[in-house]
Amino acid sequence: MEHKCRYGEKFPHLFSPMRIGNIKMRNRIIFAPTSPSMIDLNGHFTPEMIAYLEDKAKGGAGVVTYGEAIVHSATGKSHNKQLQLDAFGVRQGMTEAARAIHNAGAYANIQLSHGGMYGGLASVGGDVDTCRTAYGPSDMMMPAGEVKAMPRELIYEIIESYGAAAKLCKETGFDMVQVHAAHGWLFSQFLSPVWNKRTDEFGGSLENRARFFLLALDAVRKAVGPQFPIEARISGDDFTDIGLDLNECIKVAKMIDDKVDLINVSCGNHEDPAMFCRTHPSAFYPRGVNVYLAAEIKKHVKTPVACVGSLNDPAQMEEIIASGQADAVEIGRASLADPYLPLKAAFGDDEDITPCLRCYECFGATGELEMVKCAVNPVMGEQLCAERFHHVPEKIKKVLVVGGGPAGMEAAITAANRGHDVTLVEKDEKLGGNLHPAGAAYFKEDIKKLIKVLERRVERAGVKVVLNTEVTPDYVKEFNPDALFVAIGSTELRPPIKGLDSDKVVMAIDAELHPEKLGKKVVIIGGGLVGAEGAVGFHHDGKDCTIVEMKPEIAEEVNSFYRGGLMPEVEKSAKCYVNTTVKEITPEGVLCEKDGHDLVLEADTVVCALGFRSPWDKVDALTDLVDEYYIIGDCKKVGKIYDAMNTAYYSALRV
Repeated sequence: MEHKCRYGEKFPHLFSPMRIGNIKMRNRIIFAPTSPSMIDLNGHFTPEMIAYLEDKAKGGAGVVTYGEAIVHSATGKSHNKQLQLDAFGVRQGMTEAARAIHNAGAYANIQLSHGGMYGGLASVGGDVDTCRTAYGPSDMMMPAGEVKAMPRELIYEIIESYGAAAKLCKETGFDMVQVHAAHGWLFSQFLSPVWNKRTDEFGGSLENRARFFLLALDAVRKAVGPQFPIEARISGDDFTDIGLDLNECIKVAKMIDDKVDLINVSCGNHEDPAMFCRTHPSAFYPRGVNVYLAAEIKKHVKTPVACVGSLNDPAQMEEIIASGQADAVEIGRASLADPYLPLKAAFGDDEDITPCLRCYECFGATGELEMVKCAVNPVMGEQLCAERFHHVPEKIKKVLVVGGGPAGMEAAITAANRGHDVTLVEKDEKLGGNLHPAGAAYFKEDIKKLIKVLERRVERAGVKVVLNTEVTPDYVKEFNPDALFVAIGSTELRPPIKGLDSDKVVMAIDAELHPEKLGKKVVIIGGGLVGAEGAVGFHHDGKDCTIVEMKPEIAEEVNSFYRGGLMPEVEKSAKCYVNTTVKEITPEGVLCEKDGHDLVLEADTVVCALGFRSPWDKVDALTDLVDEYYIIGDCKKVGKIYDAMNTAYYSALRV
């Protein structure tokens, strides 16, 4: 990596040392607790999980934290696959993980957790093999089932399990432990004045409701000794009427002030979809939206305080530390998009940080695929596979890349960095392809940043770029490449709807790039991701929007985590007609059929967002001319940014 300045010179507060107990962090960056599902059925780390943690540690963070390790499996396992600290044989993988993190240059931290009632209820992360009984603070009925009050004997047994788990973590080489008391899990449930109706020493006053948490901290301290760092994750505000507000969270922080070495302030509740997108802020929130909670709690405690809140920009992190809002920053999703964020910031190469898009592909993959992936980092979750490819090519080849969207740029960058002679040809006047319309809406700044990052990497890699040129079969013949990448994207669908050739119809990409073409009343045909996000953006620009969708749901194909943040915005931005078929575009607007009845939706402009199709005939015409070719991105199969970047990266490693 290029060093543009001395270590920490550009962001001196962010890269100042920090002592926590018996460890001295080289900087103020902690990679926050993450817990992808790369755990085996015995509750052990897998090699893939260890490689994931090692990759993060190579990037220069002071501390790398593994998240949600379960201390009491019989009652607390809230996800289908979790690290179980009381599982037989768990020590080997934990030792290997701690060693891998150390060998890559970071301290190893691990989060001690218990799902409380969600150990026995179907939840966001767990719907199979839940514990026999759901134990919470009190007897109650939840939408997912019955919750029983946790017996006092079990409470004290779980307190002991926190101590045993902490001792295990220390013995296997971890340098810190974090006790999780936020996000709606066990201690958060006991702190709730609504869920906790107990009349014993664990219910009633806030001091009593906090007793379980405090005794667990005491057990951890006894197990690890006075110098070993203990971090506590608490809420700064639960943002819900069942939880604590900021003032009550300050009181909890004061209660633990002499028990821990670092207080990590988060917020919200994992099991409340509306709150999930605040706990892990969606693109509809400003970056650092939750930092003020840490800043307020910091005023009331002497213990160092760490903040969270979809932080991605080192300049913002520097300001947080320099202004005294927090002592450390914790980074979650941004550490997946670019684990090397700390090193790049430390040596002044922050313009090359791959921005997290806040698309929740990582969360979605954890549930759907039982692993992790990232839209903008092809190595994430594939560390072991990617390692096998990194060899010097036997022959330097003349490579032609057709198309300058995300797939074409990533392929060109990767092939050029491996030493090949790469030319990238784009038919338009600039690189970026469909990232430009995708990044047009007000909440898509990160996609615009991604375009800039990829453009700089193309230049830095020495790729020759030819713009305003459409590659034809004759062009390929004349160029005579050793290897050809076809990344020509997709074409928008124009189904045979009567009147679709009307002047009032604007295709979705054109509408995103040229919103000035839209009238006041806009009807969007197609309620997939493009139509849904378009409605939010157009509404923000002052348009009256309506979405027409044949399916029963808007944005049905989108992962549930992103959809949870998107749909409230869609509902504010547009009238939505689902199970509705478009029959004709008329002078008045759009003639539709719903429930067997016709209706006319008035429109000044009709936006066609009915999807995309791969132009396989054009692809075949180009690839038939060469022996070595790679079809990547949407022209291979219409997909997401992840698909474009991933197919491009691994194809380029094969050249």
